[in-house]
Amino acid sequence: MDNFQIETAQNVSIQQQVAGIGDRILGYLIDLLILGGYWIASIFLVTAFGLDSNEGSSINIYFMIIGIPSFLYFLFFEGFWDGRTPGKAALGLRVVKLDGSKPGFGSFFVRWIMRVIDVTLTTGGVAVFTILLNGKGQRLGDIAAGTTVVTERKKVRLSHTILENIAEDYIPKYPQVTVFTDADIQKVKTVYSDAKRYSKHKVILKLSEKLAKTMQVTPEETPFTFVDRVLKDYNYYTQK
Repeated sequence: MDNFQIETAQNVSIQQQVAGIGDRILGYLIDLLILGGYWIASIFLVTAFGLDSNEGSSINIYFMIIGIPSFLYFLFFEGFWDGRTPGKAALGLRVVKLDGSKPGFGSFFVRWIMRVIDVTLTTGGVAVFTILLNGKGQRLGDIAAGTTVVTERKKVRLSHTILENIAEDYIPKYPQVTVFTDADIQKVKTVYSDAKRYSKHKVILKLSEKLAKTMQVTPEETPFTFVDRVLKDYNYYTQK
């Protein structure tokens, strides 16, 4: 799946890592397995306690114990577990708004209603086709709700060190970065990278403000650009 960049209201650029179609299908299958286990356990308990002895009331009992929870499974978990179901959580997936913010319950409700067309009636065919063509990991329910599914799994890269790629003609702007130590910059980069990955806009804003205060400067750039420049400037002055 492709990644896409968004610009928040606070002028912070965020890279969203869209969940792959394979991960989404696997997450859905995990949820189905959980539902299947729940159905089997519920039927066993109903039978064991003799709650289905009365033919007239057994239908209502099965509906209350098995039907309703199964019917509301995806809406309940996504709505009250921050955009995750057990299947999504197992694979590090989460439903978010396209602007990186947390969806409201209304957005989850729209996704849930559209699941009938996307998944149930077409056995997932429409959902897969739409996701593959959309480019932002959206099935019809996501398009209607303005949401998508992103992955939160970290990828281990050399960029997790303090080192930054700097062009030979790079011109630094803040010599004040030398007040920091390597350990300080490593912490800054870790917080900054995690904040971008998990769309924590306020964290980037606070990080930018703290850096500016420590360096005693007034940045003209957006918080995103300022923190990025601090990391590059530190590398420039300490590696030269």
